[in-house]
Amino acid sequence: MDELRQKYLEAIANAADEAALEAIRIEALGKKGEISLKMRELGKMSPEERKVMGPALNALKDEINAALAARRAALADAALEERLKSEWLDVTLPARPRRKGTIHPISQVTEEIVAIFADLGFSVAEGPQIESDWYNFDALNIPPEHPTRTEMDTFYMHRAAGDDRPPHVLRTHTSPVQIRAMEAHGAPIRVIAPGRVYRADYDQTHTPMFHQLEGLAIDRDISMANLKWVLEEFCRAFFEVDHVELRFRASHFPFTEPSAEVDLRCSWEGGTLKVGEGDDWMEILGSGMVHPKVLRNAGVDPDEWQGFAFGIGIDRLAMLKYGIPDLRAFFDSDLRWLRHYGFAALDVPTLHGGLSR
Repeated sequence: MDELRQKYLEAIANAADEAALEAIRIEALGKKGEISLKMRELGKMSPEERKVMGPALNALKDEINAALAARRAALADAALEERLKSEWLDVTLPARPRRKGTIHPISQVTEEIVAIFADLGFSVAEGPQIESDWYNFDALNIPPEHPTRTEMDTFYMHRAAGDDRPPHVLRTHTSPVQIRAMEAHGAPIRVIAPGRVYRADYDQTHTPMFHQLEGLAIDRDISMANLKWVLEEFCRAFFEVDHVELRFRASHFPFTEPSAEVDLRCSWEGGTLKVGEGDDWMEILGSGMVHPKVLRNAGVDPDEWQGFAFGIGIDRLAMLKYGIPDLRAFFDSDLRWLRHYGFAALDVPTLHGGLSR
């Protein structure tokens, strides 16, 4: 017993790897191992001999197993230590400048807009990008003959032959989110709906996919005066100027009545946009009082509630504020462009800390 114990404990202590340990285990405790064979001899012994040899062999077996487990753990710890030495990295070192991630201008501007409207009491609402014909057009009082409903302007989802169900489209605006928000929460309500929208157009100032933000405020006594104040406060905060001047021009949108295009007084002197001064006017958004039919379609009583809505192009605002000349560059995935126009990952826009760098 003492010879077997010493033999295998020394072999285990000197084992250099897992393979050597496994070989020792088989030699000692395998089906044909030395200790296993000794265990089989117990049946040939007298009861008195078994009382002595049985416990001794079991104790030896347990001791060998314990030594194997301890050596296996020691080898694992040593291997981990060597791996840590070779893979060591000081996480307190600053990152390499070329490997620092940057925030896309669209994401930055979206966060800036959300921060401004949150301060004005608006919450963020979201909706699906694949919309039914009802939410995208009918509920918004857009008639069947309206040009935006043609395949020249709208992306329709494929339907199998004989499928008579109402079509689905890639949403052409985020206005459907307003309908869904009113259906879900009723009135009063104040929400903005930023997100991707899709239209069949592509040039320097248009892309098939772009970003839009819709705003909606419904209450009992809301008027165009409230709309004007909200838009003035937004423009003042977004362009980070003390004074802005807006001009409302009568227009027509199916979902608002009355409707107005909104222009911003500005100057392009020297090719640089200056907001709130100069003799130029720049169209920035469309707006109006929500049409009674739209309210009724969303389950809101137009005899009791009224409100305003507006739509802003997020991509266009980013181009204006940060001097980006071509809309298509937003979607080119050019890292050189993103390093130039991108924002630091921790540059979180807030009104008290400043929206932009």
